[in-house]
Amino acid sequence: MNYNVAIDGPSGAGKSTIAKMLAKKLNIVYLDTGAMYRCLGLKALREQLVLADIASVQTMLDNTKVDIKISQDNNRIFLDGEEVTNLIRTEIVGKSASDISALPIVRIAMANIQRQIAIKQSCILDGREIGSYVLPNAQIKIFLTASKEIRAKRRYMQLQEQGVDTTFKKVLDSLTQRDYNDSSRSFAPLIKVADAIEVDTTELTLQQTVDKIYLIIKEKIFG
Repeated sequence: MNYNVAIDGPSGAGKSTIAKMLAKKLNIVYLDTGAMYRCLGLKALREQLVLADIASVQTMLDNTKVDIKISQDNNRIFLDGEEVTNLIRTEIVGKSASDISALPIVRIAMANIQRQIAIKQSCILDGREIGSYVLPNAQIKIFLTASKEIRAKRRYMQLQEQGVDTTFKKVLDSLTQRDYNDSSRSFAPLIKVADAIEVDTTELTLQQTVDKIYLIIKEKIFG
């Protein structure tokens, strides 16, 4: 039996890391939806795209190929044939991805691709509107959250480990702006849907969070 797990939540909640660990534990596919938007954010930066010019955005979408080579715990991301798996993880690309993902034509295009992948196999998708818009019929919906300060601290430490030169304040300011962008956009905003189970990770370790969600999935799918 195929089933889908939707994990939504604000930036820095640990969705991608937790989804990867769960996919491995459950022996199902992990689809990094955020990477798809980051690809578009990177291309928009490279082309100095004016997002208010919807016709130009549509032209970019029509001439952009995003490929994801999927495995259980890792996705390799390709933009127009170029591997950008690491390039898309910078703060500036993240901000650009947040901006461009607010456009309905962008979310519709990406959601269609995500649905086609999810319908073929059991998988975990994480994002902002997976449970509300992309996969409203997902068997398990998780809303993953944590305090803003904890989310910023985790993201800052991650960037430090990657050798990215930034400050905690910059990360916190960027996260605050992304929270606003994600929750205030008119089309498919970040929301906690009624049938989602909220998991607050502020006081939980990574492994504790994975174990908690795993038990939720196990009970709902396997009884």
